[in-house]
Amino acid sequence: MKNVTLSADDDLIELARQRAKAQHKTLNQAFREWLHSYARPTNALEDYEGLKRELGYVKAGRRFTREEMNER
Repeated sequence: MKNVTLSADDDLIELARQRAKAQHKTLNQAFREWLHSYARPTNALEDYEGLKRELGYVKAGRRFTREEMNER
């Protein structure tokens, strides 16, 4: 594995660290995942499954009725 040195704004790095921590990852882990997805684009199904995993913490608080889900 190679080491990579990047330059970025201190505030941006801190925000990225906070986001990674909220996802129970290190900034290095988050960067490796991003680099993998950037270098090897996935298909739409894999993107959808990844988004479901990433947003798995979101809870609506209750089940919605069919009518509520179809309201516009």
